[in-house]
Amino acid sequence: MKVLRAYIVWFTMVLLLPALNIKAASNPYTIVEVTGPQGKHLNYAPLLNIARKQGLPASAVYHWDNHLIVYGKHLNTASIKKNAQAAYPSCQVTVYSNPFYDFDRRLRCGGKGIAKQWDNIILTANLVADERMQHEYIDYHATQFKNWPEVSNGFCNAGFQQLLVFRNGRRLMLVISIPKGKKLEDLNPKTIENNPRVNDWNRLMKKYQEGVPGTRKGEVWVFFKQVTDNSDTKRSL
Repeated sequence: MKVLRAYIVWFTMVLLLPALNIKAASNPYTIVEVTGPQGKHLNYAPLLNIARKQGLPASAVYHWDNHLIVYGKHLNTASIKKNAQAAYPSCQVTVYSNPFYDFDRRLRCGGKGIAKQWDNIILTANLVADERMQHEYIDYHATQFKNWPEVSNGFCNAGFQQLLVFRNGRRLMLVISIPKGKKLEDLNPKTIENNPRVNDWNRLMKKYQEGVPGTRKGEVWVFFKQVTDNSDTKRSL
């Protein structure tokens, strides 16, 4: 009996180890979002103060319509969420972690064109309500590097440093990290340069996405803007 119990413990640990390794290797970036009543623009000063206490610069705080977010690496999300709930009692606070899609230039582009500092462009959209289509969308991204390598090749060609897609419920958060000082509108066309299959991918993905409340008719992905604070010396995340 003792031998059997020892075997069960050993077998259980063998099963758990891969999961533990996956967790340890998970992406360290996180988003904390504050969502206010529809049509109400939130004061970002309290969230900026919360971010500062985490040692983050003003450039880590973004806003769009009735949404505020903090984006960063190795965040104490529990602390930020608790303090944000206290500072914005009538608002919803949501955490986005463990992105289901992670393009890393260091791994996908042969180690070329690595930038020391980044600018982070953050967008948001919704998945459609159909759960079957939601699963299809996730599955497409899980196999994209294998079945659609042209997409990540386009990211390499455009100079993208990292591209993350987070999900919480139907909400999607897209973070595109580009070399500091560059403009996304200049880099993005390079993703499809001599690379028509990226257009095929983009057309395919459109049916799975829709705009969040507050977007205009036909508008899907919307850009968050960094808050401005002249007292802060912006630092790269």
